[in-house]
Amino acid sequence: MTTYVMGDIHGGHKALLQCLQRSGFDYERDTLIQLGDIADGYDEVFACVETLLTVRHLVAIKGNHDDWFQTFIRTGFHPQYWNQGGEGTLRSYLIAAGKQDLIPAYGNIHPQALNPPDIPATHRHFFNHQRLYYLDDHMNCFVHAGFDRRLPFREQLPHLYYWDRELWLEALSWEATNRGKKRPARFKMATRFHEVFIGHTRTIMWGTDQPMKAANVNNIDTGGGGGGRLTIMNVETKECWQSDPVNSLYEISYR
Repeated sequence: MTTYVMGDIHGGHKALLQCLQRSGFDYERDTLIQLGDIADGYDEVFACVETLLTVRHLVAIKGNHDDWFQTFIRTGFHPQYWNQGGEGTLRSYLIAAGKQDLIPAYGNIHPQALNPPDIPATHRHFFNHQRLYYLDDHMNCFVHAGFDRRLPFREQLPHLYYWDRELWLEALSWEATNRGKKRPARFKMATRFHEVFIGHTRTIMWGTDQPMKAANVNNIDTGGGGGGRLTIMNVETKECWQSDPVNSLYEISYR
């Protein structure tokens, strides 16, 4: 059995299938830790969840976009009014519910076109039970965005796990300061981890569609929601497989 970690999908089902196929992922034996943000972006969110539900050993972590969609499932209200990529999710579930006639040829979809009961029960359960983080037996930490490294890990406000960017920015600053030093200072954390794996902050902001590592933090959000590629990584060996550039797979991203 092999453990893999995957970055932000953002409705890119074609990219998801390419990563699973190219890595040789075994749906019955291998473990997939998906770092969140399945929702919002491309309009195949429904298909992405359907595929992930076939993975026997799946660890599904909550992203900030997933949290917005879960709020809609729970309350019938989308906190971003289906903006910030939400239109892709809205389109995906309207089509799956047989309500594609409510998608206008031009203009915006009415925000009340979709209702929580239109979401299949298996999908509601999926988004309602995503984890805030996952810690494995080797003291590796998997989290969507980050956390405050100065505080004990388990004692933080839930939204930090799927919104924080300071951990990554501080790791980059540490890397720049300590690069080339024979005895670099330790990147301190109140809770010490062997390695940390995050998504949320796209590496294409630093001019690359490849995973980046700073200190002991691995960023594998390589632009799967637009402008880059989706990445899956072998946690132990760090070998990576990627989708084609997502802009070549889809005409429109709603992010």
